Amino acid sequence: MSSIPVLLRDRIAATPDAEAYRTPSGDGWSSMSWREVGERVRGLALGLAELGAGPGTRVSILCSTRVEWVLCDLAVLSTGAATTTIYPSNTAAESAFVITDSGSTIVIAENDDQVAKLTSVRKELPDVTNVVVIDGTAGDDGWVITLDSVRGEGDYDAMVDAIGPDAVATLIYTSGTTGRPKGVVLTHDNWLYAAGAVRELGLLSGDDLHFLWLPLSHSFGKLLEVVMIGVGVPTAIDGRLDRIADNLGILQPTFMAAAPRIFEKIHNTVTATQRREGGVKLKIFEWARATGIRVVKARQHGAAIPLTTRLEFAVADRLVFSKLRARFGGRIRFFISGAAPLSQEIAEFFDAAGLTILEGYGLTESSAGSFLSRPGNVKFGTVGLPFPGTKVRIAEDGEILIGGRGIMRGYHDLPAETAEALEDGWLHTGDIGELDAEGRLAITDRKKELIKTSGGKYVAPTYLEGRLKATCPYLSHVFVHGDRRNYCTALVTLDLDVTVPWARSLGLPTDPEELRTHPRMREEVEKAVEQVNAEQASYATIKKFAILAQDFTVEGGELTPSLKVKRKSVEQRYGDTLDAFYQDPV
Repeated sequence: MSSIPVLLRDRIAATPDAEAYRTPSGDGWSSMSWREVGERVRGLALGLAELGAGPGTRVSILCSTRVEWVLCDLAVLSTGAATTTIYPSNTAAESAFVITDSGSTIVIAENDDQVAKLTSVRKELPDVTNVVVIDGTAGDDGWVITLDSVRGEGDYDAMVDAIGPDAVATLIYTSGTTGRPKGVVLTHDNWLYAAGAVRELGLLSGDDLHFLWLPLSHSFGKLLEVVMIGVGVPTAIDGRLDRIADNLGILQPTFMAAAPRIFEKIHNTVTATQRREGGVKLKIFEWARATGIRVVKARQHGAAIPLTTRLEFAVADRLVFSKLRARFGGRIRFFISGAAPLSQEIAEFFDAAGLTILEGYGLTESSAGSFLSRPGNVKFGTVGLPFPGTKVRIAEDGEILIGGRGIMRGYHDLPAETAEALEDGWLHTGDIGELDAEGRLAITDRKKELIKTSGGKYVAPTYLEGRLKATCPYLSHVFVHGDRRNYCTALVTLDLDVTVPWARSLGLPTDPEELRTHPRMREEVEKAVEQVNAEQASYATIKKFAILAQDFTVEGGELTPSLKVKRKSVEQRYGDTLDAFYQDPV
């Protein structure tokens, strides 16, 4: 296999009339076959080629997750050009940086709002010859044209056949948690390896239905796009976050990938709802949960499950867990979690409910996927075994090093950074981890994010953050602080979708500013902090915390588009609050 467009062409030849994509249409959904996908991609590719797209060129896509993103991406690749991805939440300045740094000459924008963003920085985009708008209007001077107008003529197959496996397919800019974003250069072979490795695992078939909401601007979403073409799995696409729960019930997919925050939110919503209802329902839920976790832990340790426990679990499943599965359509075979660590408590809860989460691990620099838990061989707290063909070793300082065909070519126009990241031919991930006896990888923290207290003790903040979110269902995000300080502290934000109904049921204020300072709200957080602290060494306990009125958001700059906390941004924004924790020593 030489390229992604060849992979697509082979898929069309193999199953031309099978469903490829399903998209929202009015009050329902409409389907597109692989043959129809091929026709759309062919027309767009020849049109983009007439606009100047081709080998050595770049085309940026500034769009949310929708089927047109996939069609445009495949069309760009078919010309021999490379796709540069831009998150729709990026500012005009951030978008301009990616476009100019990548050398993009064409930009595909979702709508008039995104076009306005580009128009505001047009003087900074002298090399952009055209902006192609998906849902919008053409401009008077020809700079902005509509997607429907992009059609051309020519020899599509010859254009595709000219693309080699080492040709650049994608430039994905890292989300910049620690400074200037870097363009990760990934080839067709990088993606074909990763997609082929997933196919080799035998997890999926054409009988599955994939629900995709993840940002296609992110490497995880991009990998899923290529995997589904390779295996021939139909994909329902809808990037609207507020529709995830409803879509699961309507579409009845067999699997879905998500960031841990989505699973945390589902868990917290279910838990808080039961707490709010109280009475017999809460007692049944808590009993079922405890019974399920007991069974899950026994399975994890390979222990025998007594008959009485099995009978209790069957009752718990009928009363509680089966209803949860039904809310998600009743056909989920597994979820996949990536982009950030998943807490063990969340994993156990979903597994008890018959909704196993397969945790995976990879970086943009490794084509998104390098490790994945296998069904029937899930060990919570690990991200599973390496993909077939992926090499791994642990450096002396605990850093995870990865090798193989999925590793990037390098960072665009950054030779020094490339040499540092690919030292000795291994990708230095920046993550700390260890391998168990079976070769499964456990990630303990980020190398550069480990907290070192003034007493010289190392603390893993993401572990504490995950434990707190799993313990208190009212929390949205947690930020643990303490580097070069004499103890650890935390900032927490409230999940208003959960806390407002809870507060209303108790007659508490629902305004975030009033609620965060209310003694009952603080009591709930204190209980969770105390519970988590009881499990930690004294130097790793959280001594003080503050509840913030506003949640961390991508738009506010505290989160990356993959929903990871930008630690430096939070420290800068809430510096006064953090400093105040240490004015009166504990």
